Amino acid sequence: MLNYRLIFMCFILALNIPQYLKAATEKPLNILILYADDWRNDTLGCAGNQIVKTPNLDALAKKGVRFTRSCVTTSICGVSRANLLTGQWMSRHGNQAFAMFKTPWEETYPGLLRKNGYHVGHIGKWHNGVFPKEKYDFGRSYAGNHWIKQTNGEMIHVTKKNEDDALEFLKTKPDDKPFLLTVSFFATHAVDGNPKQYLPQPQSMELYKDVKIPIPVTATESHFRKLPPFISNEKNEGRHRWHWRFDTPEKYQEYMKNYYRLATEVDDTSGKIIADLEKRKLLDSTLVIFTTDNGYFHGEHELADKWYPYEESIRVPLIVLDPRTPKSKAGKTNDEFVLNVDLAPTILGASKIKAPVTMQGRDFAPLYLEDNIKDWRQEFFYEHAIIKNKDFIPASEALVRKDMKYIFWPDFNTEELYDLKIDPLEENNLIKSEKHQESLQLLRIRFKELKGDAK
Repeated sequence: MLNYRLIFMCFILALNIPQYLKAATEKPLNILILYADDWRNDTLGCAGNQIVKTPNLDALAKKGVRFTRSCVTTSICGVSRANLLTGQWMSRHGNQAFAMFKTPWEETYPGLLRKNGYHVGHIGKWHNGVFPKEKYDFGRSYAGNHWIKQTNGEMIHVTKKNEDDALEFLKTKPDDKPFLLTVSFFATHAVDGNPKQYLPQPQSMELYKDVKIPIPVTATESHFRKLPPFISNEKNEGRHRWHWRFDTPEKYQEYMKNYYRLATEVDDTSGKIIADLEKRKLLDSTLVIFTTDNGYFHGEHELADKWYPYEESIRVPLIVLDPRTPKSKAGKTNDEFVLNVDLAPTILGASKIKAPVTMQGRDFAPLYLEDNIKDWRQEFFYEHAIIKNKDFIPASEALVRKDMKYIFWPDFNTEELYDLKIDPLEENNLIKSEKHQESLQLLRIRFKELKGDAK
């Protein structure tokens, strides 16, 4: 007598054999992180920038997924890099500017990957205390200048050195291990002690030569005066650096063109690294992430650099090329809030390693691997510590939503409120608006809740 139940089960199993085989044979992905410095979300051709040339990153976005609402939870180099390594807010990892974070190394994504058999490399900028070279299989840390003297006395541009070191890593890595490589560019960060600030390579100087860079509509004295008085003065560092770079039309053109030249050089190097992966037949087994440590003012509000919780400072580019992504999603954009604290758990997920409970970010791979994710965050807490003193860079905090932003300056007990739906450039502070007092009270309550969760 036929066992129809057994036959039915065998039929169902046969239908699902490809999925079972895929799950059984799927290996942890290689990881490549292309981590630029001081790029904001629209310093990409594919993000609508009509000036900057980034053909390789644009091509990466066409193959992968670009996140249009990627943000940092603290907009400064050292803290943001600590956030990347630990998957934690500043309040938890403890690095408020330049020091080493408090989180144990074995709870960082490179520490966990190396412990689980990955060949781990770091190239370029570190900015978290003394570089722990012994914790990497391939570790080369350098930054601070665009031109570096080599041991033979010759000068090399920092982005070219990034390129040479990355290609050496890929050439010398073992074939029997998955790899993690973080290429931590110094560009487009300025050389703070150099009056020229941005020093591209000679072959880039023809780029943008005959182009006029548009000046932002908010780069006016009146917009500067709308800021809180402890920002709209000549003491704070954002204003100081605006004078370095942008306080005449001629300087604006010179410095922005050199800034964009550095960006195009990073794009070129990124393209060469990706091409080498493809040549080695590794691209189809590698998660590629391009992002940056913080946003950047291009003269908006007559400010320069980052730090403050305005949109230009906190929003960063994020492109992900993941071989697991369905073909139907290639070239798409996603406007969910993805934060820099989400990168570490996402990397661990692609590596089949469980994220430690100390990580506060979330694996965002479901946003591009699946459909109709309904429980993703709609808001986040932003924080920045005081640097030197409250006149230099004051502490700032914020509750950020897509439609509203509440800002609190704890050193001055001062608030700001912006309706981002109708005021995306943050020109009109609504903190005293009678119409918004009820929603303001609710935002204050939620702000305190999220601040507590960050610890």
